Amino acid sequence: GLSAQCANWNDNPNKDQLEEYHVLYQQALDLEDYKEAFFYWSKVFPVAPAADGKRISQYLEGIKIYNKLFATSTDETKKTEYKTKALAIYDQLVACYQAGAIACKTDDCKAEIGFAYGRKAFSMFYVYNSLYSQTLEAIDLAIEYGGNENEYVIFAPAASIVAYNIGNETMEKEKAVQLYKSLNEIADYNINKEDHLSEYYLQAKENMNGTFATVEDVIFDCDYFKEKLQPDYESDPENPDVLKYIILTLKQKGCAPEDPFLADLEVKWAKYASEYNAQQQATFNANNPAVMAKTLYDQGKFQDAIAKYDEAIDVETDNEKKASYMFSKASILFRKLSSYSSARSTALEAANLKPNWGRPYLLIGDMYAKGARGCGDDWNQRLAILAAIDKYKQARNIDSSVEDDANKRIANYNGSKPSKDNAFMRGVKNGDRQTVGCWIGESVTINY
Repeated sequence: GLSAQCANWNDNPNKDQLEEYHVLYQQALDLEDYKEAFFYWSKVFPVAPAADGKRISQYLEGIKIYNKLFATSTDETKKTEYKTKALAIYDQLVACYQAGAIACKTDDCKAEIGFAYGRKAFSMFYVYNSLYSQTLEAIDLAIEYGGNENEYVIFAPAASIVAYNIGNETMEKEKAVQLYKSLNEIADYNINKEDHLSEYYLQAKENMNGTFATVEDVIFDCDYFKEKLQPDYESDPENPDVLKYIILTLKQKGCAPEDPFLADLEVKWAKYASEYNAQQQATFNANNPAVMAKTLYDQGKFQDAIAKYDEAIDVETDNEKKASYMFSKASILFRKLSSYSSARSTALEAANLKPNWGRPYLLIGDMYAKGARGCGDDWNQRLAILAAIDKYKQARNIDSSVEDDANKRIANYNGSKPSKDNAFMRGVKNGDRQTVGCWIGESVTINY
């Protein structure tokens, strides 16, 4: 029954034994011994799935174990069993939330139910290769329940399924548009929070909309863009930039020249002399090099954006703003132009201008991690990873606001440290200092 699916160990006579099993399976998970973890998890989960009633870790970690068993098994019967059981745990978790058997932030548990469906959709898409129709059903439920509280992990699967189904003519475009609107609303809500996850939502949104863009001509028509852009015009009808943007967009989206709305805009646009617009733009650009730099970046003109950031840096007297421009420049040099050495020196300048700021060191860590493959043999590549981890730790140590991001990166690269065997063959021990080759050139402490 449902009470068994949501039970905790608080009133169980075997509470101590169950808590011990819980600790043992988590220790095995830390060691990535999934068979051992499964053995102990199987002893505690059926009896007390909700642990102490205050957490859902046993549900999620059970799914994690099944995911791993599925990925490593070659027995198709077993794989089907693992898949079925993992997805059933998601449904079990939802049922417990709906029954009020697990504590939630709100009385209706909607955000938590949305979270469970979102994670289920993620597993169905990336791990179990479930039917798109079933995965889309989970995504729809995640949106229905979770609304703006949804994680960004549903963006890419949803957009990929829409693009595939539209390409195969198995989805109504109205459904595609509805998903596009809902997902972008979720993204914008979380980007505007400006917390440590905002950047991830922004990146996920950009990737998602890149996928939607592959079918936008099929999904969106003139009427859709008129409906979307008319409020922009009505809120600022005398702005020539708004006018120009709307006219160009409507033309690109197939609106006929005789369309009444477009025709009215064209008449109004004719009032604005091109010389005046050019003069206004030139004045604005000259007075706002940092804003222009961002515009050029958005246009993909990365060298021009750097030149504008240099202008902004030269005239800026506020060190925090100057550091921000330096950081943006370093990010472009690294992520768009692969100029690692210049990017590093620029990031360090940014760090010097704004003490106890972790983001420049996170960026340098990312440079080292990404550039590791170009750092010679396997040994030197792994030394580069140690250098990256050092930078992530430095960022974390000086700036608590980047601690979560730094910890995620460190966890991600911990498995790429030098191996004990490789170090032994080179006569290198834990704690020894080694210099990273290639452009990095930093000294690191060996840590297997």
